[in-house]
Amino acid sequence: MLPALGLRWTKSAILSSRLFHAADHFNVSAFTLPSLLKNCARNLDIEQGKRLHAAIIHLTLHSDPFIASSLIMLYSKCGKLLYADHVFGQLPHRDTSVWNSIIWGYFLHHRSKDGLSLLRHMQLAGFRPDGHSVTILLGGCSDGQLDVEHGKQVHGYLIRTALEDDNFTLTALIHMYSRTNETTRARKVFDGISDKSASMWNAIISGYCYNGLWEKSLEIFVLLTGEDCEVHSETVSAVLAACVNGGATEFARAVHCCAIKMALELNSFVCTSLVTIYSSAGDMDAAFRIFQAANNKEVQLWNSMLSAFVSSSFFLETLGYYNRMRSVGINPDSITITIVLSACNAIGQWEFGWKIHGLLIKRPEFNTSGIQSSLISMYMKNGDVKCATILFCSIKEPDVVILSSMITGFFQNRKYDHALQKFNEFRSEGFILDSGVVATIVSTCTAIDLLHLGCQIHSFAIKNGTSSDAYVGSSLINMYSKCGLLLSAESVFFTTTEKNVVVWNSLISAYSRSCLLSKAIITFAGIAQSGLFPDSVSLTSVLVSVSACAALSYGKMIHGYQVRNGISCDELVENSLIDMYMKCGCLRNAQLLFRRMAVRNTVTWNTMIAGYGFLGHCLKAIDLFDEMQKLRISPDGTTFSL
Repeated sequence: MLPALGLRWTKSAILSSRLFHAADHFNVSAFTLPSLLKNCARNLDIEQGKRLHAAIIHLTLHSDPFIASSLIMLYSKCGKLLYADHVFGQLPHRDTSVWNSIIWGYFLHHRSKDGLSLLRHMQLAGFRPDGHSVTILLGGCSDGQLDVEHGKQVHGYLIRTALEDDNFTLTALIHMYSRTNETTRARKVFDGISDKSASMWNAIISGYCYNGLWEKSLEIFVLLTGEDCEVHSETVSAVLAACVNGGATEFARAVHCCAIKMALELNSFVCTSLVTIYSSAGDMDAAFRIFQAANNKEVQLWNSMLSAFVSSSFFLETLGYYNRMRSVGINPDSITITIVLSACNAIGQWEFGWKIHGLLIKRPEFNTSGIQSSLISMYMKNGDVKCATILFCSIKEPDVVILSSMITGFFQNRKYDHALQKFNEFRSEGFILDSGVVATIVSTCTAIDLLHLGCQIHSFAIKNGTSSDAYVGSSLINMYSKCGLLLSAESVFFTTTEKNVVVWNSLISAYSRSCLLSKAIITFAGIAQSGLFPDSVSLTSVLVSVSACAALSYGKMIHGYQVRNGISCDELVENSLIDMYMKCGCLRNAQLLFRRMAVRNTVTWNTMIAGYGFLGHCLKAIDLFDEMQKLRISPDGTTFSL
């Protein structure tokens, strides 16, 4: 039985468990155990759940359908679908709740085909799907596992079986139609309900927000405030959460005002959404004030604040507030860990990350795909390819997110052969690789001059529909241009439907690499004409072409454009401008820029020294080198080669 699954439960372990001892003194029964199991599922406490399961077996209650349902849901929620399936398979008698639990588990793990197969077996066994069964199927439609046609069939079943009066199924139906862009049908269902619950109002409001219909959502929200139905914090939170996805900051401010009038602004759920919406809008002061004022800060609110710090690049603050969260007794969840690991990776706080990994070893239920991916990224960024590989090999069922982290990590550590090998392994195993993986592999082919393989990856991208992605397109343009195939690079640019500034920059770099100044200038101008805004990379790329052709008039024009439009002039841009003026023989402008720079790195000094040498001012180059040493700026190999 269970030992075959690797669950080493012996009688001595059962006898030592607190629960077993409690069973001698209290009435532990089929009615009390499900509550304990649900509590374990809520807290993702798989170890306590296993102890409860052991006690259940000892008490010979494992065949009880009510307890079995709770066990199946516990294992499913903790990522142990194999265990859940085993519990289900060992039951001599099953009822509708047991069937619903295992079907829910399969849909939770995005195995909809298996879930539908179980539903058919349930019907063949003589059990009719109930409201809970229908809600599971509608949830599968909402999250994209099933299409809207399945949802319509379920709706028809509801009508035929008189289940359409059930509040939960009606709410799920509204949510399903909203998530599948069928807002008219969602509204029709909503309007046909005479006694609307708070969850139904939440569903239709969130549905309109999800589809970007902010005015209709506000209209419904205003209607709700005029009804006798009490406005709950969950409703306000749902509206605000949907606003985050649509970037509707002004709409969110109006909802915030309503929350204040309803005395809900200090509610933890409402504050969580407010922190997210204000931080997304760049108003970190408002987000922090709301966080500080909130009552009963729960883990979701802490997560929202930590995420806000990360999105604003306040990485040290993220780690500091994580420690503060632990010190006030709030236990982190998997979302917390993912956020904190991203902060560690961003600033190279490897020791902090290792401590987090130590915590995860003690709490294996936290080992979600996102966390495992973050851990692999952490070790890869630290150059510890061996640890990352060991961690990867320990994962029984890696998904595409984890695989992407491995390929990207190999690329970052210049293990190009390993990256290509993994890519081929994943492709042969039938994984659907996303645009990020494809872009990384194309970059790998570029780095090691494997054009023939890059062309094969291009064909693969066309077949799996990622060739139109901006980052895949950018990688392909770079690859073809570096191999001298400019026409192929141009072809990729024109066939890339999702052009962002990165794609435009790649084409500018391609023209600059081929010294095609006029085309580089025209492409630079095309960024603004397409409704985008050039960034510092755009400027640097076009200035390379100007420098190569010594086209001073164009260089001054681009410099003027940068000043007029307030484009960020970082060190990379300033160094490129100095190089351009030097190559164009405009020594005075280069010197003015150099002296006005707030921060000069080694590259800046090298650019000036090289410029003096290029213009034949050898003594000035030596004087500048002496000045560089007096200011204790360390020269590098490039400095001495000049």
